[in-house]
Amino acid sequence: MTLQQEIVGNAMQMAVVSLQPGQTVYCEAGKFLFKTTNVTMETRLSGPSNSGGGQQQGGGGGMGGLLRQAVGTAMQVGQRALAGESLAFQYFTAQSGEGTVGFAGVLPGEMRALELDGTRAWFAEKDAFVAAESTVDFGIAFQGGRTGRSGGEGFVLEKFTGRGTVIIAGAGNFIDLNPADFGGRIEVDTGCVVAFEDGIRYGVQRVGGLNRQGLMNAVFGGEGLSLATLEGDGRVILQSLTIESLANALRKAQGGDKEGPTGGLFSTHAG
Repeated sequence: MTLQQEIVGNAMQMAVVSLQPGQTVYCEAGKFLFKTTNVTMETRLSGPSNSGGGQQQGGGGGMGGLLRQAVGTAMQVGQRALAGESLAFQYFTAQSGEGTVGFAGVLPGEMRALELDGTRAWFAEKDAFVAAESTVDFGIAFQGGRTGRSGGEGFVLEKFTGRGTVIIAGAGNFIDLNPADFGGRIEVDTGCVVAFEDGIRYGVQRVGGLNRQGLMNAVFGGEGLSLATLEGDGRVILQSLTIESLANALRKAQGGDKEGPTGGLFSTHAG
């Protein structure tokens, strides 16, 4: 059953979802806005792969099934805690007729509905997830390996698999790109990446070498020491506003800018 949704608004968009009787959608805690009275709301620690869209999947009855379910839920919660994600999900199900639920992100910007057909996963930056059908599985992907070695850091990504609609949000405006249209590789500010399809290789590289120009880029260019790299053939969604730039603008407006003329590398503010 396709999720009927409409993304409305401009500077701060929201998604208005129409649920058929018995249809369930879930969101990350803190992304819910409103609902009609015939839509039930339930908060759970388990993700959709454990909830089965409202039906228990024990993999067997008795204490063994309950234990496996409890261990699976604990592992999910542990992963989300380690990634800095919300520990719980909120599930909304329409009862006795069609229902309506509203969701939004936490920053001024756009939203996007992605359709998964079961053949290709999507990855998104932390906190991009807003809501999804109960047929879409939410997971955490810890990317290290080549990414960690080349950039000196790893990445925590949200991973969506299964079939159905997943709604994500970002800051500012979105632009859709395919690295294959630009020679197979693009380099972007690490805070600009919102989401990308499975098959895109996501890495980090240093901005130049450890030489005079590399240090000039890092110190005065405001980009720090690394850029994100995206390679392959597939959809990539970037955002025009980064959380870091928004935080810097707010600090300046409050008279608390202590970064000085050299940008972020030698910033003296706490955190």
